[in-house]
Amino acid sequence: MIANERIISYINSLSTEDTPFLTELEKWALKERVPIIRKETQSFLKMLLVMKQPEHILEIGTAVGFSSLMMSECVSENCTITTIENYEKRIPIARENFARAGKDHQITLLEDDAIEVLKRLTGPYDFVFLDAAKAQYIYYLPELLRIMPEGAVLVSDNVLQDGNIVESRFAVERRDRTIHARMREYLYELTHRDDLVTSVLPLGDGVTVSVRK
Repeated sequence: MIANERIISYINSLSTEDTPFLTELEKWALKERVPIIRKETQSFLKMLLVMKQPEHILEIGTAVGFSSLMMSECVSENCTITTIENYEKRIPIARENFARAGKDHQITLLEDDAIEVLKRLTGPYDFVFLDAAKAQYIYYLPELLRIMPEGAVLVSDNVLQDGNIVESRFAVERRDRTIHARMREYLYELTHRDDLVTSVLPLGDGVTVSVRK
């Protein structure tokens, strides 16, 4: 737990309703234990999108398409959204959700390992939402920066690992030590690069917002 649960519950109680389709999709995902972005992170992401009004969004980590659809509600119809997923069982579900929501003309799903897809992309993307394999964030970064122009925004989710990021590597489960080390490396890189301005926020499971200088 990063923030007080009572505070989180209160903040979430202030959230406005999504479209009926998104509301039902969120309920289904939670029931089926499909990971989707937390309520407080949703509100923050919506605010950033309304402020930025990007033309081309790139998302790494589609799952069943909830966040792609949510982002599509915050931008103009002319904004394109490209999302990457390699988990075969979820890809057809995401595609079906895009079609049912009438957004399959706006959202393009690319199937493959994210790093391989990123190497093929030319961009530019002025807004990137990173919510995939946490141990791979540090390896995605060079390819993301290659296709992010000046002023582009990179939002990275789940970076504080329920607060475990502050623990010694010996205090976390052995199976989590690689993710722990690589996420620390990623956070250091984001906050010490000369070409990025980054803020680390204890929101949800931890979020970073980086702007390309």
